[in-house]
Amino acid sequence: MSNYAEKLRIPNLKETQWQILAGPVLIMLILAMMVLPLPAFLLDLLFTFNIVLSLMILLVAMFTQKTLEFSAFPTILLFSTLLRLALNIASTRIILMDGHTGASAAGKVVEAFGHFLVGGNFAIGIVVFAILIIINFMVITKGAGRIAEVGARFVLDGMPGKQMAIDADLNAGLIGEDEAKRRRSDVTQESDFYGSMDGASKFVRGDAIAGLLIMAVNVIGGLLIGMLQHDLSFGAAAETYTILTIGDGLVAQIPALIISTAAGVIVTRVSTEQDVGEQMVSQLFNNPRVMVLSAAIIGLLGMIPGMPNFVFLLFTCSLLGIAWWMRGKELEEQGSGGTQSKEGKAAAKAQADATKVSEASWSDVQMEDVLGLEVGYRLISMVDNEQSGELLTRIRGIRKKFAQEMGFLPPAVHIRDNLDLSPTRYRILLKGVEIGSGETMPERWMAINPGCAEGELPGTPCREPAFGLPAIWIDEVMREQAQILGYTVVDPSSVIATHLNHLIATHTDELFGRQETQLLLDRLAKDMPKLVEGLIPDLISLTTFHKVLQNLLAERISIRDMRTIVDTLAEFAAVQTDPDELTAQTRIRLGRAITQQWFPGTDEIQVIGMDLNLERLMIQASQNGSAIEPGIAENIIRQTEKALMQQETLGAPPVLLVNQPLRMMLSRFLRRIYPQLVVLSNLEISNNRTVRMTSMIGGQE
Repeated sequence: MSNYAEKLRIPNLKETQWQILAGPVLIMLILAMMVLPLPAFLLDLLFTFNIVLSLMILLVAMFTQKTLEFSAFPTILLFSTLLRLALNIASTRIILMDGHTGASAAGKVVEAFGHFLVGGNFAIGIVVFAILIIINFMVITKGAGRIAEVGARFVLDGMPGKQMAIDADLNAGLIGEDEAKRRRSDVTQESDFYGSMDGASKFVRGDAIAGLLIMAVNVIGGLLIGMLQHDLSFGAAAETYTILTIGDGLVAQIPALIISTAAGVIVTRVSTEQDVGEQMVSQLFNNPRVMVLSAAIIGLLGMIPGMPNFVFLLFTCSLLGIAWWMRGKELEEQGSGGTQSKEGKAAAKAQADATKVSEASWSDVQMEDVLGLEVGYRLISMVDNEQSGELLTRIRGIRKKFAQEMGFLPPAVHIRDNLDLSPTRYRILLKGVEIGSGETMPERWMAINPGCAEGELPGTPCREPAFGLPAIWIDEVMREQAQILGYTVVDPSSVIATHLNHLIATHTDELFGRQETQLLLDRLAKDMPKLVEGLIPDLISLTTFHKVLQNLLAERISIRDMRTIVDTLAEFAAVQTDPDELTAQTRIRLGRAITQQWFPGTDEIQVIGMDLNLERLMIQASQNGSAIEPGIAENIIRQTEKALMQQETLGAPPVLLVNQPLRMMLSRFLRRIYPQLVVLSNLEISNNRTVRMTSMIGGQE
């Protein structure tokens, strides 16, 4: 048994087994109390247990600092209500069966509550019982139920914002994935708790109504049974059965009132690091002026003739004494250099610590964030969850989409405000260096002219920061009109998000570092262990593997197909160690994906070609180790620009197709001048696709 439990990772079976059985056993006992007749002594034990249970529930609620620490309260409320109802049924049975024998027929507890608490006067007992029902039903339960209902509504309404705040902290790198999961779980549990409390409050209301009905049934049933079956007079039957019924009702309703109070404490408290008692004392008795004013008012009332002067003046002296003690404590703290509050002490301590001159340590070294976003103060609302900022959500979407498309997770974007920037300006940093900036207006919308818009719009002319398209900042009321005219209208958050997305795509290879390489390898080893077994460092070093992947990403080739990449490296690494040559072989194996990336579908491929004579000349120069002649290089640059313009006119991708030996050299040479240009080799094109040269580089102009 122990080995089986160990395999299933079930800790402390002996300790938890009784807890697992507690619920079913309690249900069985409640059902037994409803069906089986119980002796008077067992009823005494159960009534006492009910009182103890209610006191424990109230004390746990008082000492709870956060609501979720007592998340089982709605279920406990249900079980305690069923327990009271079962006790009512059991006591009703014994009262109606043996009530004629005397006041102790239903046990000593019922007798004590019926005689000692109300003096044996059934009229007083009825009044006291009715007052308890009114307090429980009309005041505590009704108020707690309303608070639970409103609390549930507010918690459910606030769930999206809390989830967004958690996602924002996760995206910003402030918390880890485990902490994010824990916080999401807390948010879900909180909503479930308040939803359960909204319904659980109905149990107490029903219990109060059931208490009134049970009392009426007991009194009427007792009169009929006493007079018809036991030949008692109306007065004797009324006094005997009513006293027993009142005792039974009081012994059930007092615990019900205590548990209702506990429910009210749970739903009315505000979650802090203090329990309810500490909150009340610290916040109610923290101002001596309140004590003095209260003492003055009660003292004036105490001097009015006919008022209870002694009691009023006693409280006046007590309040003045408390105020004097509190004031003396404040003066003592001030005299010793303290402050008047815990917050002030903490601030003073922090300031004192900040002014201390300590030795420099490695904790003073601040590493640069890989990706950063700095905003002016007017843009803070766009990255603040409390002000319904949407930019953080969009950044999270960008990172997720990038990971799905490119095959690795980019670093988190660390966002901060920068007062040195103009209020509406932002800038994007890569390893601490600015790679892009722009200006956006948080209260307006950007209408971008994609080249086909007709008409003019009133607003502030500008340039779309990602692609440099002409645009206008317009008011929100002009959105529909701008869309009718053919403009693309986006909100300010989308402007920054699009710019960030464009820059991430442009600098993909710089975002892929050795850490990302190792994380990717760990993921592969977990999902496909046989694929990477013996590859690193046996066949290829981590540095070479990283360089190959970085070469692919530099030319916007996804590394999602890691199976093909690893298989290719494993095949060629034994005979080739140059990362560039390994990259070339990998690109050939990824040819189908590369072709589909730039030429989706099965239509004809339209590319820029290169003259065969020029290719032959450049291959010979490359083999001899000589550079391209300046005249030839200038001619290639000029003709490439014309070819790119023609490709744009045709609506074709900016792709140059060359022989395999020239691909890398021309890519590095031309992409510095034309970043949008894609250089492919003839071996990287799928065999089943038709290729047509739309223009030639190196031919006659």
